Amino acid sequence: MFFKPQKTKFQRLVIETFDSLSQWAVNPWRRYSLALTVVLTGYFFGSSLGMISAVVELIDPVGAFLSVFFIEILIKFRRRLRFDKRKKILVLLLDSLRLGLFYGFFTESLKLL
Repeated sequence: MFFKPQKTKFQRLVIETFDSLSQWAVNPWRRYSLALTVVLTGYFFGSSLGMISAVVELIDPVGAFLSVFFIEILIKFRRRLRFDKRKKILVLLLDSLRLGLFYGFFTESLKLL
């Protein structure tokens, strides 16, 4: 006999937070402001990682590997959530984060030329 594992308090809290965020972001202005905030956060982290690895000069390959690995994980999450209508806001946020990271890495690479 197979028993479904019970949800922990943390899992329920995350689901409730995500549901309330989805309801809050029904308004297009709120949704796009949230996406813009995530893009700018991704840009900040992308440019910060580029600056840190440029200063140290020892962890350039490690920083590049971690960056590509993190972006690939975001792509895998997007593929899983693409067809779920309820999680449309999460797909938007994942895409915004990827876009911000990419722009951050791109502008840092232009600085290093």
